[in-house]
Amino acid sequence: MPPFRRSRQMIFGLLAAALITLGCVSAPDAGPSDSRGDGAPSANEAEAPDGSGPDGTDTPEEFARDVDGATKLAEEYWKGVFTKSGITFEPVSRVIPYERDGEVDCGGQPLGLNNAAYCSAGDFIAYDVNWAFEAFRKVGDAFIFYLLGHEYAHAIQVRLGVQAQYTIQQELQADCMAGAYIGDMERRGRLTLADGDTEELAAGLAAVGDAPDQPWFAEGSHGTAEQRTQAFDNGYQNSLEPCDLT
Repeated sequence: MPPFRRSRQMIFGLLAAALITLGCVSAPDAGPSDSRGDGAPSANEAEAPDGSGPDGTDTPEEFARDVDGATKLAEEYWKGVFTKSGITFEPVSRVIPYERDGEVDCGGQPLGLNNAAYCSAGDFIAYDVNWAFEAFRKVGDAFIFYLLGHEYAHAIQVRLGVQAQYTIQQELQADCMAGAYIGDMERRGRLTLADGDTEELAAGLAAVGDAPDQPWFAEGSHGTAEQRTQAFDNGYQNSLEPCDLT
């Protein structure tokens, strides 16, 4: 299998706008309720103004391939980590695209638009397909690899029984784990980063921190721009060691 390649041009102002709305849900019980589970974007997504995205990321078919590729790469990575530790790995049950507010629910909690989440109730990742596809077209497939890497990290936290007192602790750990996944797969030649991508990704992460007046202990806090950037970079540079999974 050839290495996955990420786009050479990345518009991180748009990446920031997309990621700052990303949510993470972990409900305890019931399974998903959804009407679409084929992994493909809907046919009515609009063309980009110039008819294309960065580095050719301009079609629903390519978007679907990259979602599938990013998912499989995350599964490959975490299966290797678990196997090395003598733990049986189980991939998430599904990655579900949705188009309407409340089309998918997590333990009775509807998932909104402009959002992506891991749901422990049913063990699935769900995302607003139109929102993600628009970010894909404007930013490139880097967005998809970060998105899946962060949400898959939440699935791994559940599998390892990692619990934190505050949301911010889980979110920064997931950023670290996403950084480790991307960095380790690059070092293994399974993910190719173009010149300058890491610096641009760091710049994008710096723009997705919580608002200055967001209390760090509040439910849903993800961390300041500096905290999120540092967490991702710690994982990217040093693999899983600084992510404190033990």
